[in-house]
Amino acid sequence: MEVSVENITKTYGLQKAVDSMSFKVNTGEIVGFLGPNGAGKTTTMKIITCFMTPNEGDVKVGGFSVLDDPEEVKKHIGYLPETNPLYKEMPVIDYLQFVAEIQNVPKAKIRERIFEMVQICGLKNEKYKKIGELSKGYQQRVGLAQALIHDPEVLILDEPTSGLDPNQIVEIRELIRKIGREKTVILCSHILAEVEATCDRILIINKGKQVADGTASSLRKQAQKKEIVRVTIEEGNRDDIIIALQKIDTVEMVDPLPNYTSAYEIQSKADVSSRKTIFRLCVDKGWVMTEMTPVERKLEEVFRDLTINS
Repeated sequence: MEVSVENITKTYGLQKAVDSMSFKVNTGEIVGFLGPNGAGKTTTMKIITCFMTPNEGDVKVGGFSVLDDPEEVKKHIGYLPETNPLYKEMPVIDYLQFVAEIQNVPKAKIRERIFEMVQICGLKNEKYKKIGELSKGYQQRVGLAQALIHDPEVLILDEPTSGLDPNQIVEIRELIRKIGREKTVILCSHILAEVEATCDRILIINKGKQVADGTASSLRKQAQKKEIVRVTIEEGNRDDIIIALQKIDTVEMVDPLPNYTSAYEIQSKADVSSRKTIFRLCVDKGWVMTEMTPVERKLEEVFRDLTINS
């Protein structure tokens, strides 16, 4: 089910938390929603899930408007907010039954849906325990189960791995990827590694505005206007190699890698490539080049450029 955000704006007094934002999430897509603290991520999620209304614009979920048909929108959305909505004194299975009832799951199907959630979310050995007795990782699994109990087409996850240890993070990531094969998922986070490992596409927002949209690879390439290659030249004098590389017209900088006697990072000038010229130089000089690898910018660098320097 498609989610279409159409020029939404949300203000708190004089502050714009979300400023004329528009994007689409296609059916069966896992999209990561990135931004620094205060960028407007959670506000956007709350508008999509009908917890608050925008001052301007609209959101449509499967064609239903959050302004005109909020109750219909809610039927199609499962939401795991940053603060997991759990009654910790309740056993897992009782809590899931309670959530199924308030989500209007037909009585004849509640038992079946609980069984499915226990299987999908890996709660088989925990289902009779009180939620407060579970680890943080298993409590997140219960949170995912409550978001999925009514079989929504769209799943909204706000910081789903917050506070988890590395093993629990991997488990939740794998669970989200599994769920994403059948659902449209929007995953809100400021943890870059989590988004890159889990999502098909990344949206980055800053100060309430969208500043980037694409895969992790495409965002790195778009931000990298200057080609950087790592070259290993096994034969030849190191000083002679550096001088010869620096004389290439299209080369801006040659950086000998400190822990390698034969490896160099070479940065070209903007919007040009030096790879063919470097290759020809090695042939002419009789040097043996054993590696020429493009060096992509890290997603962290791209994120900082878009959210600090903008």
